Amino acid sequence: MTSFLDTLRIQRWDDHRYYHHSVVNQSLHLVSAISFLCAYIIMFKDPWLAALIGWMVSMVSRQAGHFFFEPRGYDAVNQATDEYKEEIKVGYNIRRKIVLMSVWALTPILLLLNPTIFGLVAAPADWFEFAQQLGYLWFAVGVSGLLFRTVQLFITRDYMTGIAWATKILTDPFHDAVLYYRAPLKLLRGCWIDSVDESHEPVESI
Repeated sequence: MTSFLDTLRIQRWDDHRYYHHSVVNQSLHLVSAISFLCAYIIMFKDPWLAALIGWMVSMVSRQAGHFFFEPRGYDAVNQATDEYKEEIKVGYNIRRKIVLMSVWALTPILLLLNPTIFGLVAAPADWFEFAQQLGYLWFAVGVSGLLFRTVQLFITRDYMTGIAWATKILTDPFHDAVLYYRAPLKLLRGCWIDSVDESHEPVESI
């Protein structure tokens, strides 16, 4: 159990220190975390609606922070190049994220072109049923993305790394809400980039 908790802690710390320098990115992760928590609650009653919220709000805000606001140059704080960080990334690095988000974006087009999904479902009768079916498809994309990378980690790393990563992904909304709840206030004070001191504590910088 100690090994699992240590692996999870290290993955969370590496994710924060390597990929969340931008306070805008942190703020968008807060939006993502809150909407994901809402989706978690809704999921027990309407999984399709939870998936729509999860992808259209949570994932879009989360990945927009990484794609558009997170610095991609040399990381002077951690003394690491962007290429190095992308290479050692446990979960979805930028290249993998592009593939995942492309699948997500192409799913509505597939549903429009083939409303029965090759005979697997009944064709939607109206736009509400289309939204429901799209939600279920996006739910499947999300679960598949989680399972696919977890199995990849089983093969390329080890079982502990894969299990810890899957746990991290599922619990990130709770963790991010606690970690980044002050980010919007930092933005209002003019702080755009968070640094890290030698004690590994966040330090505000302009």
